Amino acid sequence: MENISIRPAHPGELAAVAGLRWEWLVENGSQDLGEPEDFVRHFVAWAGENARTHRCTVAVRGDRVIGMAWLAVVQRVPTPRSPRRASGDLQCVYVVPEARDGGLGGRLVRAVLDGARELGLERVTVHSSSRAIPAYARSGFAESPRLLQVRLAPA
Repeated sequence: MENISIRPAHPGELAAVAGLRWEWLVENGSQDLGEPEDFVRHFVAWAGENARTHRCTVAVRGDRVIGMAWLAVVQRVPTPRSPRRASGDLQCVYVVPEARDGGLGGRLVRAVLDGARELGLERVTVHSSSRAIPAYARSGFAESPRLLQVRLAPA
């Protein structure tokens, strides 16, 4: 894609990233979200408070953030052979509608997975919509009969 960089988000871009998250929620039918400005303030504060465990990768064209993907890093219980274990969860992959269908989402996912490898993570999971499963499969994600979940609260 022309003049698009994929890189870690800068702190000054987090309001734009919050805007992408807002767009995703609206696009997917969320209602009664409150005021966008309140959400942006909360989101930016949250991102700062959780920067050690939640890493944001962005796609930027010029000076506009047009895509995002998050890696949540979870420390795991150590073993004698692996005293520093961690895994990751790919979250909130989003590309603005006008930049879709050109491989940008895949580039974001690959960048996150490259970062996960650099961190030495054992695995990365993703909770996906049924529509996005083929895209994640192209990036190497596969179903696991050992990964189970229990839903505790509505998302």
